[in-house]
Amino acid sequence: MAWIFSLSAECGSDESNAHKFAQHFEGISWLLSTGRHCQCHTDIFQDIEENWWCRVSPSNLSEVGIDSPESAYSMTELGILLYQSLRFAPPFRYALVGVEVDEFRTYSELLEESSNLSIPGLVLAKPLEQELGILPVLRPFSSSYVWQPYAGEVYNPLMASQNLKNKLNELLKLTSQAKTK
Repeated sequence: MAWIFSLSAECGSDESNAHKFAQHFEGISWLLSTGRHCQCHTDIFQDIEENWWCRVSPSNLSEVGIDSPESAYSMTELGILLYQSLRFAPPFRYALVGVEVDEFRTYSELLEESSNLSIPGLVLAKPLEQELGILPVLRPFSSSYVWQPYAGEVYNPLMASQNLKNKLNELLKLTSQAKTK
């Protein structure tokens, strides 16, 4: 199973908005500080609520998620570049950068969770922010958007290493046995 790093933006019910958003990002390329060259590819899709999304996926990245400190660094650098480009993108309702962020929340789910919404990197259109109510974690992103600042990508050895997972599971078994004695 692939774990894809991308920018995903929900563009509302008008498919043409998603196409315009995709055109803004399609083909953008960057040379990262590590010397790696990445180029953006886009695709659009519709969610179960019939709203249109655009996924922006940079090439030349791991497809197994964040499997090393180096991949976390590269993805964070790309995340910052994606957010910089997002500031000048055609209109969208909300967006997020990260691993497996496609359809991270449908529009109605976002509205339902508004009272305890805390997603680092989440960018909201100002009308949506007003609909959700005052969220203290949000800061200005651009003239039409607010966000909870991006926190970067994190390498977690327990997620990346089956060997470490097995060792932790052994420890958990031992500690649960000690509890029952």
